[in-house]
Amino acid sequence: QVQLVESGGGLVQPGGSLRLSCAVSGSIFSIVNMASWAWYRQTPGKQRERVASIGGGGTANYADSVRGRFTISRDNAKTVFLQMNSLRPEDTAVYYCNARGSGGADAMVYWGKGTLVTVSA
Repeated sequence: QVQLVESGGGLVQPGGSLRLSCAVSGSIFSIVNMASWAWYRQTPGKQRERVASIGGGGTANYADSVRGRFTISRDNAKTVFLQMNSLRPEDTAVYYCNARGSGGADAMVYWGKGTLVTVSA
């Protein structure tokens, strides 16, 4: 079992910055064998979208809407971060931490409960 707990959300002005953290705990075997880590976001009435992901080799991928502004990183799989700069009102959403195991199509997937980010003047 793996648990993901997000933190760092809040209210920030347009153009500001915010750093989200995802604390990881649970099975050490499962954690060290995760194939990828990611951040998703969701606004009421819209589908959940992947914002950023990072693989075991450290390669990061970003949605076009956040590329150049957001950065995903991890600290030895204990914490996954999302640094958000130049924030815009459209970035307002609940942000979720995600982890996927190494079993391919049968891989385990884990989700946090989310943290709210509000970008407003």
